[in-house]
Amino acid sequence: MLSNSSKYALKAVLYLAQHTNEDKKIMVKDLSEAVEVPKAYLAKLLQDLSRHDIISSSKGPKGGYFLTLENKQLPLFGIIEVIDGIKRIESCILGLTECNEQAPCPLHRYVSTPKSLLLKTFKEMTIQNLCEDIEQNKSYFPL
Repeated sequence: MLSNSSKYALKAVLYLAQHTNEDKKIMVKDLSEAVEVPKAYLAKLLQDLSRHDIISSSKGPKGGYFLTLENKQLPLFGIIEVIDGIKRIESCILGLTECNEQAPCPLHRYVSTPKSLLLKTFKEMTIQNLCEDIEQNKSYFPL
């Protein structure tokens, strides 16, 4: 359901949420090493996220990428939507173009409800929610 690009973007945003702020920014090179994503690939993802105001950036000697308090209040769905687009998220799990309630694929009735719940979670859960879970040891994020 999620592309590798979205997974990489989510990892990078979570890292930024935990390690940066308006006074402490991180360069692409350092972030790519921390999240183990190739620098050029990550740079493109970060540019897309920055262009859509999901993350913040500044240029210059003390520049880099960071998250503001406002960025942290954004839902995870925004990251996925920018990177993968709506069609990939809402598409048939088998990749069929005509899969829907009236003409379901063989897996449709098994994955439709869990997929809807996952999308609802992505739309409601914020970056800050995940950070709080990590801080409270409710989830594990070793980076």
